[in-house]
Order: sequence, then structure tokens, then C-alpha cells
Amino acid sequence: MDEWNGTLTTEFTLMGITNVLWLQKFLFVLVLFFYFLDIFGNTVIISLVMIDLTLQSPMYFLLANLSFLDILFSTVTVPKMMYGFLMENIISKNGCITQMYFFHFLGCAEGVLLAAMGYDRYVAICHPLHYKVIMGKATCIQLVFTAWVTGLTSSLIHAVMTSQLPFCNNKKVKHFFCDVKPVIKLACKDIHVNELTLATVSGFLSTSTFLLTILSYIYIIVHLLQIRSSKGRVKIFSTCSSHLTIVILFYGTAMCTYLGPASENSIEKDRVAAILFTVITPTLNPIIYTLRNKEVRKSLEKNLNRSNIVRVTIRK
Repeated sequence: MDEWNGTLTTEFTLMGITNVLWLQKFLFVLVLFFYFLDIFGNTVIISLVMIDLTLQSPMYFLLANLSFLDILFSTVTVPKMMYGFLMENIISKNGCITQMYFFHFLGCAEGVLLAAMGYDRYVAICHPLHYKVIMGKATCIQLVFTAWVTGLTSSLIHAVMTSQLPFCNNKKVKHFFCDVKPVIKLACKDIHVNELTLATVSGFLSTSTFLLTILSYIYIIVHLLQIRSSKGRVKIFSTCSSHLTIVILFYGTAMCTYLGPASENSIEKDRVAAILFTVITPTLNPIIYTLRNKEVRKSLEKNLNRSNIVRVTIRK
């Protein structure tokens, strides 16, 4: 597309999910419900890990960090989306770039953290005698630090490149938040380099961290086949099933969204996928871990019973 010599756009209108009024109100209530569950569930996980000594292990340290990222990840997009259900959703160019930056920063950090959690499960199952040595406090902090730094760096590339694009008359973003694909589609110059960079950076990070996670599980499966006890196999599978479920949900939607070109059809599909990984997946994470993890369930029951005892004592 040729360079534009007229007035450049300094703000965008987020088109949201639908223009049907009754559906907007219904979705507002539904998304608000899921957002509340997201905040509540992940806060409970973080609180349990902080106060319960039985959960003071590398696995739950990483889980608490995942819950923290989930809260931030949803907060970057969901409140703005809910506002768009009730009002015309206008956002400045700088605000749009900022939202884009934090969305990709937190999403990338979560992907790296999920790979780290896969490595943690590999060490715990395949090298149980050396687990505490390999997954020491310093190692856990380094893994979390790596996740944050990778996210900060990769998202900066997209934010800077997008901020350099000129935007002309068309200011309607066909999405409920400022993601790279629908925003760069509005630029009044050639975006081939931007699309290539998005596919390369996001594609490489999502694919490589996914493959690292799968590699951890390949080693776990090989180890699993060497165990003759069916009870032992079930125990190992139960410790991994929660993490594996979240990995499939997260990477399935992420890779489908960012590996393809920014066509009109792909952007429509991306909006559906985005609802999954910004609203549904962060809400499901604490539920999956609570329902499938005996230690978390026991910790939750114990602390609920303790709080009930305290209330009864205070009333007396």
C-alpha cells in the first residue's frame, strides 16, 4: 500500500464481538462472570501456595506464578472488552500499542512458564532423588525470570514495529482488543515485513516452547512405560494431566492464531480463539488444578475448615 500524505489516525475504534444489542448485554454478564471466577480462582491458588507449608515446592511456586500471569493476562483485555459491550470502544494509538505490548508480553511469558512447568514434572518423575537439588530455589527463580524477560523482549519487537506504521482513514479494529494482526491490517503502507516478523517471532516462541514441553512429556512417557505397576502409572499420569490439559488449551489457540497470515477470514477466527485464551483458559486453569490435584484440594479444604473454626470461635 502507498504512503498516505493526509491526516493520520491517532485513535482506533474496537469493533468488539457483535453489534446485536441483546447479545452484547448477555455477553457482558457472561464475561463478567468468567472474569470474576478467573480473579477469584487464581487468587485462591496464589494464597494457598503462600500460606500452606505443604505446597511450598517448586511445582506450586511455578503454579502460583502461572496464576499471577493469568490474572494480569485477562485484565489487559477483558475490562476493555466489557466496556465495549456497553459503550463505543475508542482507544488512542498509544493506548492500543500499550495494550498490544502487555498482551504479548504476558502471553509469551506464560508460554515459557508452561514449558518450565513441563520440565519440573520431568525432573520430579524421571529424577525424583535429585529433584530438590535440580529444582532448587535459585533454579525456580531463574525459570520465572527467563519467562518474564523473554516476554518483555519479544513483545517489544511487535510494539515498536507497529508504532512505526502510519494509519490512515480506516480506524476500525475488527477485534475486541488491540492485537497485532487486526491493527497492522489498517496501516497505509506495506505490512509484509510486520507479518513476517509476527509469524517468525511469535511462531518460533510458541512452537519452540511447545516442543520443549512435549519433549519433557516424551521422556515422562518413556519412563512411564518402564513402570510395571499400574497404580504407579496412574499416580504419575494424575500429576501431569492438569498441566497437559492447560498446555493443549493454551498452545492450541495460540499457534492457530499467530502462525497464519492476516487475512479477513483469519482475523474473524482469531477473535473466537482470543475469547478462549483471554477469558476461558485463565478461568479454567485454577479449576483444573483444584479438581485434579489432591494436594491443592486438601489444602483448600483444610484452610476452609480453619476459617470456619475461627469464625465460630469469634462468634462465641
